[in-house]
Amino acid sequence: MTTTVLAAGDHFVLPRLLTRELRAAAPDGAVLDVRELRLPWPHTPFGPVAGVDEASGTEDELIEALSGVRICLTQLAPLTERVLTACPDLELFCVSRGGPVNADLDAATRHGVAVSYAPGRNAVATAEHTLALILAAARGIGDVHTGLKRAVWRGDYYDYDNCGIEIDGSVVGLIGFGAVGSRVGRVLAAMGAEILVHDPYVRPETVEGVAVLVPLDELLRRSRIVSLHARVTDETKGMVGAAEIAAMPPGSVLVNCARGALLDYDAVCDALDSRHLAGAGFDVFPAEPVPAGARLLSTPGVVLTPHIAGASREVAHKAARIVAEDAARYLRGEPLAHCANPRVLGK
Repeated sequence: MTTTVLAAGDHFVLPRLLTRELRAAAPDGAVLDVRELRLPWPHTPFGPVAGVDEASGTEDELIEALSGVRICLTQLAPLTERVLTACPDLELFCVSRGGPVNADLDAATRHGVAVSYAPGRNAVATAEHTLALILAAARGIGDVHTGLKRAVWRGDYYDYDNCGIEIDGSVVGLIGFGAVGSRVGRVLAAMGAEILVHDPYVRPETVEGVAVLVPLDELLRRSRIVSLHARVTDETKGMVGAAEIAAMPPGSVLVNCARGALLDYDAVCDALDSRHLAGAGFDVFPAEPVPAGARLLSTPGVVLTPHIAGASREVAHKAARIVAEDAARYLRGEPLAHCANPRVLGK
C-alpha cells in the first residue's frame, strides 16, 4: 500500500531535507508518495494561526496540500481544529521543533492524530551561540564593533573602568541546566569558570564535577555572569526582574538565549544605563521582531542577535532526521520516540 506523505518545510528545514531523511529512514518495502510544500518562514515571520502559536502558512494552503495525506512532516505548518476536520486521512503530524506549539494537541487527540516533535534538535547550536554572546558581552565587543564600523577607534576600552572581564576565574550562574545549559556549563568550566546552577528539576549528581546547585538568590549574589536557560512556565515568567538584577554584583553580565518572557528588559536597560550591569547579550525578546523604538536598540553595552541561536545547517538536518525516524517507526508499527499526545497511540 502506498503511504502519502506531505513534507511541509520552509526556508530553513527544507522540504527536500524532510523528504531525503524520510526515504533514508523508511522501512524496507515501504512505498511512499511524498509531496512537498514550502512555507514562507523566515522570509515571512511566524505568528499565531487560528489558535496555535508560531506557525507559518495558512490553514487553506495546508488543507489543500494534506488531501489524502496520512503523515505530515513539518516545522511550522499550523495544525488546527479546522485543518484536522478537513483532513480525515491524516494520522501522524511530525513537528521538527523542540515543542509542537504550532499544533493544537487537544484537537489532534480528539481527531485521533498523533503529534511528534524533535527535542534537543538545536541544543548544540544554541549552546554555542550562548557562549558567543557571553564572550561578546563580557568584552564589550558589540559596542566596539559598532564604533569601528563607523571609523571610531575605541581605545578607551583600555581604560580600567571600561575593560571587560575574563571567563577564567569568574563565577558563572546558569539558571536552568538542561540540554543547552549543561553544554554551556561544561565549556565554561573547561575555560576555568566556577559554575553555579539553579534548577529545581536537576539532581545534585547531574551537575557533579561541573557545577554546584544553589538557590537562586545565592546564584545571583555570587555570579559575575548569569545566563538564562529555563523553560517558560507560569512560575518562570518574569523570574529575573529589577530586584534580581540589583542582587547581582556591580559590573556583571547577563545573557538570555532561552525565551524573552523570562526577563524584564526595561530593568535590564535601567541597569545598563546605571552601569550596574557591564554588558548583556540577547537572542530572544518580549516582542519579535524587536520594535523600532525599543530601548534595547539604543542602550549601550548590549549585544543583540535576531533569535538565531538555533540556526545552523546541522540543526536543519537533525530536525529533519528526528521526525523522519519517528515517521519510520510509525510505518513499522513501533512506538513513537517523541509523541506529544500518547493517548492517541493507545486507541
